[in-house]
Amino acid sequence: MASFPYNIVGFDLDGTLLDTSRDLCVALNHALALAGRPPVPFADVTRHVGGGAAQMLRSALTESGGVDEAAFDGLQAELVAFYAENIAHHTAFFPGGAAMLDALDAHGVKIAIATNKKEALAVRLFEELGILHRFACVIGGDTLGPGRAKPKPDMLHEMVARCGGGTAAFVGDTTFDVGAAKAAGLPVVAVRFGFNDLPADDLGADTVIDHFDELVPALERLGCGKDAA
Repeated sequence: MASFPYNIVGFDLDGTLLDTSRDLCVALNHALALAGRPPVPFADVTRHVGGGAAQMLRSALTESGGVDEAAFDGLQAELVAFYAENIAHHTAFFPGGAAMLDALDAHGVKIAIATNKKEALAVRLFEELGILHRFACVIGGDTLGPGRAKPKPDMLHEMVARCGGGTAAFVGDTTFDVGAAKAAGLPVVAVRFGFNDLPADDLGADTVIDHFDELVPALERLGCGKDAA
């Protein structure tokens, strides 16, 4: 059997590997209540997710009357503190996620995370779910300092470096993810089941999947140059 075409497969976290939407919604609405704003319905929260906590809060505040810049940093701190204490009540893999990681492990792939979530929050979430050991590295939106999160390519270059180099692909659900992968020169798979900020087929990914059962075959086709969006 031919060897697997990628040494490293990186994943976005929120809306790609894990469905974090309900825990994020509860934390966001906690912050909005402190600001005297109406809650975001659960069905609408994914529209605000993808750029990290600050972007999520700013987006929701903008829709409900605007952002009070003087109060914003304190409100963001309240959101992050609340989320950290309530981070894994409802969060779980998207269907097929655990089996997909097993399949990548069987191919000897190093599995990495590159998320715009703060690194400490991502690590805490994985620890609470008991899956931190599954990842060769976890890179957050603040890991490399200001201005270097997705859609810039810096995090994905760092991901490859921390995994020891080699061929790599990335999996995500938003323009942040696809933009970063393209800028880093990596093939990218988009998931239709995520928190897509555009329809998944319009994100510009190399290929798109509906379920994690499809990921390993999709990566094998991409590695052979047989699949493209």
